[in-house]
Amino acid sequence: MKQSETLSPTFVLALVLSLLVFLLATILTNPGDHGFLVYSFEVLKFWQKGFWELLEFTMQMVLILIFGHALAISTPIARFLNWLSSGVRSNTHAVLLTGFTAMFAGYVNWGFGLILGAILAKEVAIQADKSGVKINYPLVAASGYLGMLIWHGGLSGSAPLKVAEKQHFLSSQIGVISVSETLFSNFNLGVNLVLLAGLFIIMYLLSKGNFSPKNHLVVDEISKPLVGKDKVGLVLGIIILGLSISDIAVNWGGFSFIDLNYVNLTLMGLGMLAFGSLAAYIKAITIAVSGSVEILLQFPFYAGILGIMKYSGLLVLISEAIVYYSTAETFPVLAFFSAAFVNFFIPSGGGQWAIQGPVIMDATLKLGLDSSRMVMVFAYGDQVSNMLQPFWALPLLAITGVAAKDILKYTLYFFGLAILVFAICIYFFLP
Repeated sequence: MKQSETLSPTFVLALVLSLLVFLLATILTNPGDHGFLVYSFEVLKFWQKGFWELLEFTMQMVLILIFGHALAISTPIARFLNWLSSGVRSNTHAVLLTGFTAMFAGYVNWGFGLILGAILAKEVAIQADKSGVKINYPLVAASGYLGMLIWHGGLSGSAPLKVAEKQHFLSSQIGVISVSETLFSNFNLGVNLVLLAGLFIIMYLLSKGNFSPKNHLVVDEISKPLVGKDKVGLVLGIIILGLSISDIAVNWGGFSFIDLNYVNLTLMGLGMLAFGSLAAYIKAITIAVSGSVEILLQFPFYAGILGIMKYSGLLVLISEAIVYYSTAETFPVLAFFSAAFVNFFIPSGGGQWAIQGPVIMDATLKLGLDSSRMVMVFAYGDQVSNMLQPFWALPLLAITGVAAKDILKYTLYFFGLAILVFAICIYFFLP
């Protein structure tokens, strides 16, 4: 008897968003001398044109998840997570430990933070089950997703790292902006401290609430660490990490050399070094690949959405309308909300910056605002709606076995708190 399969909710969302953007572009960007059917076909061609434009970025995203996942299940990390989670004595402890570990890792690198948070959430559940501690597993899993709420203000932030490059695509417009003015600015550090304090309170309060016994899910044991007899992985890991370290030495004092390719190379080197055996590392990669299947399939659809918005002029139309009705006081907040809104349609910080960045920066210069701070305004908007956009949660859902609807009821609180913190800080402390 055949088992019936249901379509993934996240894929349904991708299809719904595709249809919505298609209709909006067809209605709002028609130049007037095209019939509805003729222009509808043109919009479909925009979708087709964009469908394959993010192949490189898609592969980079898939690899950062695969390499991060593989590293997270290596023996050193497994032992560390086992030690970290073995001391969990209450639901509150489980939630706070998972949330803050995921965020710390997310500040270092979003992909590693996402996978580490998921692995830790599952390990915490296993250790709690062994010790008889009742935990709200969906809340613990949701806390493991918090790295995606803070990542764009950390060391892997796409927009801040991009504008720090010497020849970035907006250099003629805004020049080169050092990370000391964005990621390491007092403004960004202050905003993140307030956000972390707020998230501590929210996680604490949620953890004290009553939860159904069914939320204490019994999860499968994490597979035993993979081992192999060869030492090829150790040699390759040392060589690759040597190359990564050489880039730091050559670019001492700057961060412009850090991009997705550098991060992926470093993660691969760390993974090989952690496993030591190349055979064991290949097995780990094989396991990790399964968690990236939906991302691999869905990303071209989001690239198609990006193609429609880019080539039809829909995104520029929306952004310019916001600018038209803005002032120097209101534009930063509106830019923040617009970035959060667009992230639903383009769940890629780098891809979204490529399209929305020029419009935001043009308005920033016209209104006499600080470009470096407006880069961070965009970054905050891009990351905050990850709490409602399930696309990047796919690996976490696959690892923890928790359904998207079960973590959404908690990430909604994180989203609300972050919206409040960012909006207040941007409006009152941005100038």
